[in-house]
Amino acid sequence: MAKSKNYQKWLLEKLKDHDEAVAYLNAALEESLKGDEESQYLFLIALRNVAEAQGGIGALAKKAHVGRESLYKSLSEKGNPKWHTLVSLVMALGLNLRLS
Repeated sequence: MAKSKNYQKWLLEKLKDHDEAVAYLNAALEESLKGDEESQYLFLIALRNVAEAQGGIGALAKKAHVGRESLYKSLSEKGNPKWHTLVSLVMALGLNLRLS
Protein backbone atom coordinates (compact mmCIF):
# COMPACT_ATOMS: atom_id res chain seq x y z
CA MET A 1 0.00 0.00 0.00
CA ALA A 2 1.30 3.45 -0.85
CA LYS A 3 2.39 5.73 1.97
CA SER A 4 -0.17 8.39 1.07
CA LYS A 5 -2.95 5.82 1.46
CA ASN A 6 -1.65 5.02 4.95
CA TYR A 7 -1.60 8.71 5.80
CA GLN A 8 -5.14 9.24 4.50
CA LYS A 9 -6.40 6.27 6.50
CA TRP A 10 -4.63 7.57 9.62
CA LEU A 11 -5.98 11.09 9.05
CA LEU A 12 -9.57 9.92 8.62
CA GLU A 13 -9.30 7.86 11.80
CA LYS A 14 -8.07 10.94 13.72
CA LEU A 15 -10.80 13.14 12.25
CA LYS A 16 -13.54 10.94 13.72
CA ASP A 17 -12.81 12.77 16.97
CA HIS A 18 -14.81 16.01 17.17
CA ASP A 19 -12.02 18.05 18.81
CA GLU A 20 -9.44 16.82 16.29
CA ALA A 21 -11.80 17.71 13.42
CA VAL A 22 -12.36 21.21 14.81
CA ALA A 23 -8.62 21.85 15.23
CA TYR A 24 -7.93 20.50 11.73
CA LEU A 25 -10.60 22.69 10.13
CA ASN A 26 -9.45 25.78 12.04
CA ALA A 27 -5.86 25.23 10.87
CA ALA A 28 -7.02 24.69 7.29
CA LEU A 29 -9.19 27.80 7.37
CA GLU A 30 -6.34 29.92 8.72
CA GLU A 31 -3.98 28.58 6.05
CA SER A 32 -6.55 29.12 3.29
CA LEU A 33 -6.73 32.83 4.12
CA LYS A 34 -3.19 33.36 2.83
CA GLY A 35 -4.74 34.05 -0.55
CA ASP A 36 -2.53 32.06 -2.91
CA GLU A 37 -4.27 29.63 -5.24
CA GLU A 38 -2.98 26.48 -3.53
CA SER A 39 -4.07 27.50 -0.06
CA GLN A 40 -7.52 28.61 -1.24
CA TYR A 41 -8.60 24.99 -1.76
CA LEU A 42 -7.22 23.82 1.55
CA PHE A 43 -10.38 24.40 3.56
CA LEU A 44 -12.54 22.55 1.02
CA ILE A 45 -10.19 19.58 1.09
CA ALA A 46 -10.17 19.63 4.89
CA LEU A 47 -13.96 19.80 5.00
CA ARG A 48 -14.15 16.85 2.61
CA ASN A 49 -11.75 14.86 4.81
CA VAL A 50 -13.82 15.59 7.92
CA ALA A 51 -17.01 14.64 6.07
CA GLU A 52 -15.48 11.34 4.97
CA ALA A 53 -14.25 10.61 8.48
CA GLN A 54 -17.58 11.33 10.12
CA GLY A 55 -19.88 9.15 8.07
CA GLY A 56 -19.10 9.92 4.44
CA ILE A 57 -20.08 12.46 1.82
CA GLY A 58 -23.42 10.78 1.11
CA ALA A 59 -24.50 10.87 4.74
CA LEU A 60 -23.42 14.50 5.10
CA ALA A 61 -25.26 15.46 1.91
CA LYS A 62 -28.45 13.93 3.25
CA LYS A 63 -28.05 15.59 6.65
CA ALA A 64 -27.30 19.00 5.07
CA HIS A 65 -30.10 18.66 2.50
CA VAL A 66 -27.65 18.99 -0.39
CA GLY A 67 -27.41 16.72 -3.42
CA ARG A 68 -24.64 14.11 -3.07
CA GLU A 69 -23.16 14.77 -6.51
CA SER A 70 -23.36 18.50 -5.92
CA LEU A 71 -21.53 18.08 -2.62
CA TYR A 72 -18.76 16.03 -4.22
CA LYS A 73 -18.36 18.79 -6.80
CA SER A 74 -18.44 21.57 -4.20
CA LEU A 75 -15.75 19.91 -2.08
CA SER A 76 -13.50 19.08 -5.01
CA GLU A 77 -10.25 20.91 -5.65
CA LYS A 78 -12.01 23.00 -8.28
CA GLY A 79 -15.12 23.44 -6.15
CA ASN A 80 -16.68 26.82 -5.59
CA PRO A 81 -19.46 26.25 -3.06
CA LYS A 82 -21.97 28.91 -2.15
CA TRP A 83 -21.87 30.33 1.36
CA HIS A 84 -25.22 28.69 2.12
CA THR A 85 -23.76 25.29 1.21
CA LEU A 86 -20.75 25.77 3.49
CA VAL A 87 -22.94 26.87 6.39
CA SER A 88 -25.25 23.87 5.85
CA LEU A 89 -22.28 21.50 5.87
CA VAL A 90 -20.73 22.99 8.97
CA MET A 91 -24.05 22.81 10.80
CA ALA A 92 -24.67 19.23 9.65
CA LEU A 93 -21.27 18.27 11.06
CA GLY A 94 -22.29 19.79 14.40
CA LEU A 95 -19.71 22.59 14.15
CA ASN A 96 -19.83 26.37 14.52
CA LEU A 97 -18.06 29.01 12.48
CA ARG A 98 -16.43 31.77 14.50
CA LEU A 99 -14.18 34.62 13.57
CA SER A 100 -11.87 36.15 16.13
